[in-house]
Amino acid sequence: MVKYHLAIEQANQQYIQFKVIFENVSPGAIIHLPKWRPGRYELGNFAKNVRGFKVFDMNGKVVDFHKTDLSSWKIEVKETSTIRVEYSYYAAELNAGSTFLNKEMLYSNPVNCFVYQNGKKDETCEVHLDIPASWNIACSMEREGMVLRAADFDELADSPFICSASLQYNQYESGGTIFHLWFQGDCQIDWSGLIHDFKAFTDKQIEKFMEFPVPHYHFLFHILPYKAYHGVEHQKSTVIALGPTYDVFGHLYTELLGVSSHELYHAWNVKAIRPIEMYPYDYQKENLSKLGYLCEGVTTYMGDLMLYKSGVFDLKQYLHEFTGQLQKHFDNFGRFHYSVADSSYDTWLDGYTVGAPGRKVSIYTEGCLLAFVCDVKIREYSGNKHGLDELMKRLYFNFALGNKGVSEDDYIALLKELAGPEIEELITGYFYGTRPFEAILTEALETIGLELTHKPNCRYSVGRTGFKSHPFGSGFQVAAIYPGSPADLAGLMLNDEIIAVNDFKLNGDLDNWLSYLDDQNKRLTVIRQGKIIELALPEVQRSFYLEYGVEVIENPNSFQKKAFEHWNK
Repeated sequence: MVKYHLAIEQANQQYIQFKVIFENVSPGAIIHLPKWRPGRYELGNFAKNVRGFKVFDMNGKVVDFHKTDLSSWKIEVKETSTIRVEYSYYAAELNAGSTFLNKEMLYSNPVNCFVYQNGKKDETCEVHLDIPASWNIACSMEREGMVLRAADFDELADSPFICSASLQYNQYESGGTIFHLWFQGDCQIDWSGLIHDFKAFTDKQIEKFMEFPVPHYHFLFHILPYKAYHGVEHQKSTVIALGPTYDVFGHLYTELLGVSSHELYHAWNVKAIRPIEMYPYDYQKENLSKLGYLCEGVTTYMGDLMLYKSGVFDLKQYLHEFTGQLQKHFDNFGRFHYSVADSSYDTWLDGYTVGAPGRKVSIYTEGCLLAFVCDVKIREYSGNKHGLDELMKRLYFNFALGNKGVSEDDYIALLKELAGPEIEELITGYFYGTRPFEAILTEALETIGLELTHKPNCRYSVGRTGFKSHPFGSGFQVAAIYPGSPADLAGLMLNDEIIAVNDFKLNGDLDNWLSYLDDQNKRLTVIRQGKIIELALPEVQRSFYLEYGVEVIENPNSFQKKAFEHWNK
């Protein structure tokens, strides 16, 4: 057994004190801190937060050690023995996947900050918490007082917890599983409405998979006073950060539902149905996989779709979310340069940053749209007998319950079985290629009685001149440029600060001046790296950054009606 003792001696300094007891440590044993966390496929470099790493034997005598890499320590014991590792961990970042400490709360995602012994991840773990007696604990691990228990390090690493005196709690049941709702933050919760909606989409997801993977599941919410939107999946829980507080049960309520449904679907897809490259997790290196279109793409599609199928969203709300994915797709010119499969592999490089303009695509967005197309293709091929939910159910029972990872070949073989051999062209050209999506999206939408629409962008700078910007002082800073647009031809660059149009100083009114001077030669005055530059802005008779949408076909035929009804179930 490995025993972890956590103390928060001076919480305002935001250091958590760790004392870890390892038994049966052999000469040359290596103690690791994970280098990444599941749910975010990039190296996290958590060891940068470790201070004062020390090792002692059980008599308190110092044991020598040296680092073998940035997150690993080799222990120089002379014979197999028990040791105590001590260190402090700086916990100053609060999001759904981090570790955070202040005087009101301790939040830990153990994969950030708990060390383990190489080759002994299967040992049972105990976490002893030295926290105020008045604090409650929100966690999926077995609990006895201030002690948490996990069967092994993998369970511990996958079991975040919140300790606080201000946690609010409720629960509901679905399919024999108890779902626990924990809210941390100063928020007024509409428990009746919340539980009604959560139970509805939970019931629908369990209906599609026929069972839930675990008997208890915990939603851990950080409700923050500032803008936030982040969720991280775990096998027995999810952590969700959302804000600002005053809007969570107002304008942000659809966001709360959306991220919660998404993360719940991950309990099956990626936590149970896991890419073979991540089975088991190797916390010491990149776990490279091209299956982001399955892990995140299908989950993004199904998360919102389950809200619609359960009646939590109406069709208008669902199509609003789907249109958002369409817009992200068409506005990203990386779709012409890099496939979603290759972009999945490269999440470890730049998957969570803007990165080089037009280099890559989003596994969430592209994967979502391809999941929709595959869903429709399966329904067509099966005569409306099956959909993508049947494929996911088979993955769950064939792979997750068989304790083995899913390969690209496994997923593609099942897709071919359910959608027919013609799906090969879709896989090659769109999953692993860069063919334009518009034709397959139009066809899939029309199959179920919907149509893809587009119209000129209402902002003059975006729709007519081809650049996006955001307010910057009294001017605007360039954030995106449409290739071949007037802005591109004029030589506009990312991060240029536009301060005037035709010598008229801007005061937050860029589009007003551009549209007012419609029939004149336009000139932009920009500041670029400390220099003031004049750029001539040509005019062309076309639109850029079209606004996309989805509408119901006015008079669908009988086939479209039947297809829509089946898709809607």
